[in-house]
Amino acid sequence: MDASYITPFMTSIQNVFSTMFQLPVDIGEPSIKTDNTATHDVSGIIGVSGEMLGTIVLSMPKDAALSIVTLFTGMEMEADSEDFVDAVGELVNMISGNAKAEFQRKGVSISCPSVVTGENHRVSTPSGTACVKIPCSTDCGEVVLEIALREATAEDKEPQTRAA
Repeated sequence: MDASYITPFMTSIQNVFSTMFQLPVDIGEPSIKTDNTATHDVSGIIGVSGEMLGTIVLSMPKDAALSIVTLFTGMEMEADSEDFVDAVGELVNMISGNAKAEFQRKGVSISCPSVVTGENHRVSTPSGTACVKIPCSTDCGEVVLEIALREATAEDKEPQTRAA
């Protein structure tokens, strides 16, 4: 993965968290993630398509997610509520959208967010795509960004046909 793909996400999480709810974020040392088990038990997931392919995951322990969502919405929520899931999805959407703007690519789209909760859930990345794990520390707890992006190839852009 091109290292220049990582910096926009590091900048974005700091900007979103500090602007939206005055929560400073300290960025740790990025590393390569070698499996597809989620780092924590709450994951907001965005897909990337177009000139780039991949996934962006915001993974947090449930307690950190509850605290961050409370700061974000101004209300306490239960982790199994639809509003909690929507808030986590909106957080990963804002981080991804802000970072996407840094790429200044006209042909890159991000999907609607998905949120998965529960211990040891899995988040798959496109084959042949390295995943970089970026640990972040906040007063609410640890947050991890997992970025798996690559340039789309001509083969990726060809229509896929399925056998009947």
